[in-house]
Amino acid sequence: MSDSPKRIAVGITGSSGAIYAMDFLKRCRYDKYVIVSKWGKAVMKDELALADPLAAISPYCKKIFADSDLTAPLASGTNHIDAFVILPASTSTIGKIASGVGDTLITRTAAVCLKERRKLILCVRETPLSTLTLRQCADLSADGALIMPISPPLYFVPTSVEEYVQGFVNKVLNHVGIDVGTGWRSEELE
Repeated sequence: MSDSPKRIAVGITGSSGAIYAMDFLKRCRYDKYVIVSKWGKAVMKDELALADPLAAISPYCKKIFADSDLTAPLASGTNHIDAFVILPASTSTIGKIASGVGDTLITRTAAVCLKERRKLILCVRETPLSTLTLRQCADLSADGALIMPISPPLYFVPTSVEEYVQGFVNKVLNHVGIDVGTGWRSEELE
């Protein structure tokens, strides 16, 4: 698989933070296979003023799968993906994944990543977090998932919303294997 292009599955759920998903889709250079939940589409419409969210993201991905399609290739561990990024990940999605509920393509793909020991990155966008969600995140972390609360870094002193968004997305890009070279005092490593 080392010579083939990286395959990144991307789940977009109904939590606030659609701007992060859009920035990730635009800047991740790997093949992206996207699943948008019903509520993810609603939030994209509201937060990004998109009349047709799927048409808006289509240029940035290889394929879009319906969240209701449990026969999609992402639902099977026989089809390799390098990572599954859920951005943003709603707390109800976290709860379903932590409980082993695979009733949508997003939750089933997450279950496949856990059972196949593939990279699962959950970008939680909620505050405050309930004790239940914290326990679920801890359980998922113990099972191999990477929990990334959407919390933009401030050490580079962002001056716009776009820079705040890019600061967090840079962290996600680093975890899927794209070096964006914007670490804290990274120039000192040269």
